[in-house]
Amino acid sequence: MPETKPLTIWIVSGEESGDQLGAKLMRSLKTRLGADNLRFGGVGGHAMAREGLTSLFPLEEIAVMGFSAVIARLPSILKRIRFTADAVVKARPDLLVIIDSPDFTHRVAKAVRQRAPQIRIVDYVSPSVWAWRPGRAPKMRAYVDHLLALLPFEPEAHRRLGGPPTTYVGHPLIERLGEIRPARGERGGNADGPIRLLVLPGSRRSEVGRLMEPFGAALALLKERSPRPFEVTIPAVSHLAQEIRTQAEGWSVKPRIVEGEDAKWAAFREADAALAASGTVTLELGLSGVPMVVAYRVSKIEEVLKYLIKAPSIVLTNLVLGENVIPELIQWDCTPEKLADALLPLLSDTPERQRQIEAFARLDALMKIGEEVPSERAARVVQEVLDSKKRG
Repeated sequence: MPETKPLTIWIVSGEESGDQLGAKLMRSLKTRLGADNLRFGGVGGHAMAREGLTSLFPLEEIAVMGFSAVIARLPSILKRIRFTADAVVKARPDLLVIIDSPDFTHRVAKAVRQRAPQIRIVDYVSPSVWAWRPGRAPKMRAYVDHLLALLPFEPEAHRRLGGPPTTYVGHPLIERLGEIRPARGERGGNADGPIRLLVLPGSRRSEVGRLMEPFGAALALLKERSPRPFEVTIPAVSHLAQEIRTQAEGWSVKPRIVEGEDAKWAAFREADAALAASGTVTLELGLSGVPMVVAYRVSKIEEVLKYLIKAPSIVLTNLVLGENVIPELIQWDCTPEKLADALLPLLSDTPERQRQIEAFARLDALMKIGEEVPSERAARVVQEVLDSKKRG
């Protein structure tokens, strides 16, 4: 009986969050298809390396965020796009999976499809076509065979916009609810104690640079008006922790700054309310049940792009819920006075606070995917795409 040729799957990610998704997908594929039956190649970081990937180059070479940063590194990024596409075409894998970072990964996919159309391509994480540049959705059909979506409303958005076939596979946060949610007595156990307030100024240097000043001034105003004293905790990503400490030195309310995921989730489980930059953290807070105010500021160049935004909210939790229960203060509305005004009702038992808590209770039903965890469902869909190629 002839030996079965191992399947070759290439996975190309563009930043750390994609590296984490890629590693979990690799692990689930090995469980589902057998580690001996698989060969991996592509671009990834430390997490994917632990699962057996030898990256074409260090992920740090392309893991840049923000319009200005991308422009500054554009020549080297374009060189890496060509290099990666060349490597994929030469390897002729059974399947290419691109993960997030569309400015990099989608350009790789387009080049591969043009030169080697027989290679099936799966996109893991939808670009925000439902928010801006919806014309990207139908264009993706030319180079994406199947899309794996993290958010439950995305399959319908792609169907409406003419995007590629899309399956909701679940957000990776679903696998971490035990870490995110408080045990009995962990939150609000001491009604006479201080209010525990989370402040989350972002995970990018540009976000921290623009938000720390108005956040600190808002806390100073809140200190004068709060019904009880409050304590502030800032969970900081390690590479920005010192910058956050330096900027917080001038605050009248002195925060406790913690690093690492364990400390972050512990702070979430204790928190009574939060002031946060827009991003995935809003979904983390919603799943943890923490009422919040969301803020964001961008550069002058990026401000022009806001006129292209089509979504009714920039807050992921609002989009999943289908209603704007979380206040969002963007650009010129992101002032200390408005932030303090929006936060104050969340520090006591008010209709505004209760409305958010009741809405967050619906998230589990909206985001459920059945008995599988997201990485397992993603692996199953990948296998279905591989099987359809064999049938084709």
